[in-house]
Amino acid sequence: MVVFTYSNVNEASKAEIVIIGVPDEKKSHSKRKGTSKGPDVLRMVNNESNFFERGGSVIPICPMRGNIVEKYIFDYGNVKKEELYRIVFQLVSNKKVPIVIGGDHSITSIILKAIGDSIGKVGLLYFDAHPDFVSSTTDYYGSVLTDSSKWIDFNESLLIGTRSAELEELENAQNSGIEIITPLDINEKGIGKIMDKVRAKYHRSKKYISIDLDCLDPAYAPGVSVPSAGGLSSIDLISLVKLAASLGIIGLDIVELSPDFDVNNTTAILTSRILLESIASIDVNRY
Repeated sequence: MVVFTYSNVNEASKAEIVIIGVPDEKKSHSKRKGTSKGPDVLRMVNNESNFFERGGSVIPICPMRGNIVEKYIFDYGNVKKEELYRIVFQLVSNKKVPIVIGGDHSITSIILKAIGDSIGKVGLLYFDAHPDFVSSTTDYYGSVLTDSSKWIDFNESLLIGTRSAELEELENAQNSGIEIITPLDINEKGIGKIMDKVRAKYHRSKKYISIDLDCLDPAYAPGVSVPSAGGLSSIDLISLVKLAASLGIIGLDIVELSPDFDVNNTTAILTSRILLESIASIDVNRY
């Protein structure tokens, strides 16, 4: 298996940030399959696009802000979905920051349960074209917020990039108290105002970031399982994630990379940049 070149320690106990791959899409209902290939393709593309080889040395590119070379990072490798709860619970309990790469979005339900059982409810920054708040059907990638409601502080959470919601999802979101930010809101108010909204959610509960790559417009990210037009730009997403990571997060996931539907690795290259910028902005001392 290819290992993320970012990995610079040889075991999780020595790391501050632990990257975990979950090549599983059993809870996906999408007609476009292949997100189980996401973790390995992302590792390969990341190592090709974020590092140069010259004179026998491997040279990392620098993030736009923050740093990566001073952080202790471990690539745990790929794990079975059934192992994820135990691993995340152990990492969070030991104040490590897990970054989980999917796979389909249902893995987030497991992560939030593990975090909730370890430290209690968290605020959630959920980047997705879909609210994933279906309640008429549960235990799949479209019911993450329903399945995880016990461990989410909805008043301290945001849905960002939402534009393909079912009516019941909008009703569930309204009843829960979670705030929705659509791409139209970002376009009309400007990214600065949305960043202020993110900052405003940091006065109480700890935060977890979940990124479904379909939050992005398909022009930036064609290789996802359920693309939806009218989405976020790549730099708006990166700006918001970097801000949230710098303010303090418990963990992060990036899901729904579907390599078979990508174009010239466009989505994977962008995802590798999102990963780089996220790690660079994580303040491990704010945990």
